[in-house]
Amino acid sequence: MKKLIGDKAFYLKVFKVAFPMMVQMSITNFVGLLDNLMVGQLGTEEMTGVAVVNQILFVFNLCVFGALSGAGIYGSQFYGKKDTAGLQYVMRFKLIASMIVTGLALVLLYFAAEPLVGLFLTEGSEGDVQSTLEYGKTYLFYMLFTLIPFAVKECYASSLKEVERTVLPMVGSGVAVIVNFALNYVLIFGKFGAPELGVTGAAIATLIARFIELIIVASGAHLKKNNFFNGVYRSFYIPKELIKGLLVKGFPLLLNETLWSGGIATLNQCYSMRGLQVMTAINMASTISNLFNVVFISMGSATAILVGQELGAERYEGAKDTARKMTAFSVAICGVIGVLMALIAPGFTTFYNTSDSIRGLACVFIYVAAFIMPFDAFNQAAYFILRSGGKTFITFLFDSLFFWYASIPVAQLLVRGTDFPIEAIYAICYGLNLLKCVVGFVLLKKGIWVQSIVKRQ
Repeated sequence: MKKLIGDKAFYLKVFKVAFPMMVQMSITNFVGLLDNLMVGQLGTEEMTGVAVVNQILFVFNLCVFGALSGAGIYGSQFYGKKDTAGLQYVMRFKLIASMIVTGLALVLLYFAAEPLVGLFLTEGSEGDVQSTLEYGKTYLFYMLFTLIPFAVKECYASSLKEVERTVLPMVGSGVAVIVNFALNYVLIFGKFGAPELGVTGAAIATLIARFIELIIVASGAHLKKNNFFNGVYRSFYIPKELIKGLLVKGFPLLLNETLWSGGIATLNQCYSMRGLQVMTAINMASTISNLFNVVFISMGSATAILVGQELGAERYEGAKDTARKMTAFSVAICGVIGVLMALIAPGFTTFYNTSDSIRGLACVFIYVAAFIMPFDAFNQAAYFILRSGGKTFITFLFDSLFFWYASIPVAQLLVRGTDFPIEAIYAICYGLNLLKCVVGFVLLKKGIWVQSIVKRQ
């Protein structure tokens, strides 16, 4: 048991790294919650149209995250090695990679908007599919303008976190949520003489908030003297050997995040075949789950940073010790968080202007997510520990392959081939994550991730 519990200094360091990330991610997800609740006041069709688009944009967000993740492994280890030039090379690579991903996304989402949104819409006992489709297409068009500021901000924010400057992204997100909330109120409902724009107003508010967040984070990164950001744009030179390493380590992560996020979207599309009301309930449940999930997601990111620094400095026993304690801490915290999420579920669903049956369905989905949360925390920690040691292909197998060869086929089989209620199908598919815990435990125990990947750079 002592091996799983750290001392005061350990938890202070964890708090320093993880807490600002938790706050930042909470604020970011709170923006989504505000959009969701405010648009939810307009009606079921508007809320579902926005939810479907956010599901599609979730895939883009994780593609950007995947494009940056491989470089992030090097960033953490370069920081542990005190290599400023290496950090600059990593930042340049992130900017180039994120712009390639964003450009491809803009083309796809602009020309394939209607079929993509339509994939998630099936006639059910409640809601009008055609109206939902039109609301979704309108919202997506304006949200396309948010992709570039989001991608560039993520380049800065991820690099700041890798060098333990986690407060600045938190501040940027804090200002963004205030701006978004105020503009949502004005533009969605037409207050203070502004036109009542509905879902269009929600998208415009998000666009303005994202540009403000980018300005704060990017300018703040460059203001501090003697830091690697100030030399990033002198050239875009990156050593060929490092580019090769970044691509080798980064491509599996990009592929993983693309397939994983696409898997989430595909899974939700399977559920949506049971009717528009199911998609609405999943949106409500996902909104509150995302807000609470920031705990284990932030702890996973902090684990990658702290373990990566130990590996970069070649303190391998320290890396093992950090990995054990971070995993235990994350699981314990998420056990408590899961209970809290379950307790507030009934009250949360009353904020939506929808039917009692949809609210009841959303509550069941929230209860399932709450129960699984500690296990998700373990899987998240395992993923980031393996990733921090450069085992990106293994993380791809651990994460995405499982999703596409287990969760999605089971969902397809149950939705199409049985009369099981959607609540049972959702619980079964979510519960498959428990199997990943066994695989993750074995991989961590073997210690295949304990290595430095920057010692010969």
